[in-house]
Amino acid sequence: MIILPGPASLDLANNIMLELDARLVPVFYKKFPDGESSIRIDGNVNDEKVVIVQTTSPPQDERLMQLFLMASAAKDQGAKKIVAAIPYFAYSRQDKVFLPGEAFSAKIAVDILKACGVTQIITVNAHNPVTLNNFSIPIRDVSAISLLATHFRDQSFEDSVSLSVGKKGLAVAKEAATILKGPFDYIPTHRDRHTGEVSIESKPLKVDGKVTILFDDIISSGGTMIKAVFHAKKQGAKKVYVACVHPLLINNAKERIMQSGASGIVGTDTVPSSISDVSVAPAIAKALTE
Repeated sequence: MIILPGPASLDLANNIMLELDARLVPVFYKKFPDGESSIRIDGNVNDEKVVIVQTTSPPQDERLMQLFLMASAAKDQGAKKIVAAIPYFAYSRQDKVFLPGEAFSAKIAVDILKACGVTQIITVNAHNPVTLNNFSIPIRDVSAISLLATHFRDQSFEDSVSLSVGKKGLAVAKEAATILKGPFDYIPTHRDRHTGEVSIESKPLKVDGKVTILFDDIISSGGTMIKAVFHAKKQGAKKVYVACVHPLLINNAKERIMQSGASGIVGTDTVPSSISDVSVAPAIAKALTE
């Protein structure tokens, strides 16, 4: 097995290589003055199983193009199998057509990857994993929630309350609670399909005097998480911590969440950031060996 480190995930690729004791082949990357990307695989991958590790967080279009180029180059060199490990899969939140005339962006991205030679995709905490079964190539979605929960457990946060942001994420809170050995629940949300605005719906929570951890798959602008932190604090939570898989943290999201009353924020390295304290390398490596 050969690991190809994408420009956006060099450290993660190296960690996956160490987990698997695999061989890493460098990828030469440069950007032309007009902004176009140039990719060259600096080694032989003929007749090999190749794993391309490349997150597609902002700038999404650039990083997707780099991924397409790496996959196509590996295909042209005769790679036997090409697995795209995409920790954060851009455009996957558009997992269906909501309004007439909308482009099905997740399907389009998968179709291009298939055309470039990708035979399997591994991603982490996709927005709606169920829809992944409907695409043209196999997609394996792995969860980093247990890794985040273990991080808190190791810091003596056992018996804390695990909350998901939204009822659809209740399984996330339950997964965390199995490790933290405490109760779990969800904060109900409602998203306007036209504006995308998310509101918090009123619901009593058993968090009074408790340390509470809010788990979510992604934090972009932080608007929803700010409302969730405020909601938990208003109901008496002793301390509120935030844990997310994909810390996009657009603009000053981290600072705004802390100002809303959060005692700390922890994310994973699916998106390299100042809070990426938990690596998803063990989860991706496990998926690659199964």
